[in-house]
Amino acid sequence: MKTSLLLVKYAEVHLKGQNRPYFLRLLMKRVREAAMKTGGSAVLHDSRIFVSGYTDEAACIDNLRRVFGVHSVCPAVRIPTDDFEAICEQAAQMLSGMTGTFKVVSRRADKRYFLDSPQISAEIGAFVLDRVPGLRVDVREPQHVLNVEIRDQALLYARVVPAVGGLPTGSAGKAALLLSGGIDSPVAGFRVARRGVELCAVYFHSFPYTGEPAKEKVLALARILSGFCGPVRLFVVPFTEIQQAIHEKCEEDYTTLLMRRSMMRIAEAIARREKAQALVTGESIGQVASQTLEALACTNAVVSLPVFRPLIGMDKLEIIREAEAIGTYETSCLPYEDCCTVFTPRHPVTHPRLEKAQVAEKPLTDGGVLDGMLSRAIDGAELIVLAPDTANRVSSIST
Repeated sequence: MKTSLLLVKYAEVHLKGQNRPYFLRLLMKRVREAAMKTGGSAVLHDSRIFVSGYTDEAACIDNLRRVFGVHSVCPAVRIPTDDFEAICEQAAQMLSGMTGTFKVVSRRADKRYFLDSPQISAEIGAFVLDRVPGLRVDVREPQHVLNVEIRDQALLYARVVPAVGGLPTGSAGKAALLLSGGIDSPVAGFRVARRGVELCAVYFHSFPYTGEPAKEKVLALARILSGFCGPVRLFVVPFTEIQQAIHEKCEEDYTTLLMRRSMMRIAEAIARREKAQALVTGESIGQVASQTLEALACTNAVVSLPVFRPLIGMDKLEIIREAEAIGTYETSCLPYEDCCTVFTPRHPVTHPRLEKAQVAEKPLTDGGVLDGMLSRAIDGAELIVLAPDTANRVSSIST
């Protein structure tokens, strides 16, 4: 009796040596969660992950290919090995209607089988050629590849759906993402999460200068990211008081830089409360005035946690292409401004010195004024937990 199922392949996890069981446990947890969304179940058998019982194959594949750590998903058929003619019939059925070139790739894990791998490929290939007239053999650069694995049962698949790859979420610690409504920061978060890092996020909201639509835009971006890496704890930080104080009391050319320094301080405080080990930003060298090497050094100076900038050497077109690929680009382009556009100086400093930045900040740092505003912003942050299939859960940061 044949069975339809999905073969879920992983790649980098194979390289983990003695730590492989740890990575596989995390990967299986995420795969099971993804499969359950369409009623499916996942099992690990003989170093292979199989998903079955789903109600919607296309939806199940789409869910699985978003799981970090999954290399590809293959719709497959499993058949008993004792009926080789049925295996050949299934192979012809899977390639039926196709035209162009093909080859059969066979792997015989069960060495007791009466044919070796080259013989299996030759026999099935000849059968397919006889039954599917639109195909011809090309073993070097075929347009279609039929894979046949002989284990306790025969497994056949001809379609390989690429997935996001990377490492399972939670296998590499936790980081806090400074998430704006722009194009860059969601891509930066995706890149870091793909390496197994669990994300929380920090968004700076300057009401009434940035309204509810701007906030909803960021919530939507966080929800898209959660479709890849699981629930995202998003902290919405009230930033108006700090921005107004910088605008009113500090040297105009330095206002953007000083705003970034305050953001980094707040993000680090939240990261430490969340037990995150690093900060993540979407900055790229030279993209705007606050992203020159000198400006980045000035913002780094106020935090002690590592700051990851995965887009640092990318240009805007590269970032846009990646945003389109992960599905955040259209949302990022919605016309709602974020707090970074509030009180923008006419001539922002591009090559600041740290000493000069500290002097420019003195009207706020003297007397502990800035410390008080930072504390109020952190304590007033709203926590929203975002997941792709659940209602938002809201609480305060102190919970």
